[in-house]
Amino acid sequence: MENVVQAGGCLCGAVRFEVTGEGSNPHSCSCRNCQQHTGAPTVAWVEFARDRVRWTGTAGAPATYRSSGYSSRAFCAACGSSIGAIDDAPTVALLAGSFDHPAGGLCARIPLF
Repeated sequence: MENVVQAGGCLCGAVRFEVTGEGSNPHSCSCRNCQQHTGAPTVAWVEFARDRVRWTGTAGAPATYRSSGYSSRAFCAACGSSIGAIDDAPTVALLAGSFDHPAGGLCARIPLF
């Protein structure tokens, strides 16, 4: 999966992304920050090295809100869709639901329960 490209984005399409290769650390989370960021009781994430994420939409990179000492939550400033988190470490964690085809590929490996 090293050269596989997957795409996704927000509800209105202003923030779009492409990721290259296989993500790491697919997981679900039910912490209070994740709940408030998305409005869902549990969210599914997959992480990518920052250099494997390319912002392709008309808005460029998503807007961010500093949510902790090491990370910022990413969202579309136009429609408000949650996109993921951009960590201070060179990691971008994307929400599985923001992918165009979340049921296939790497997102299928995320444990939801």
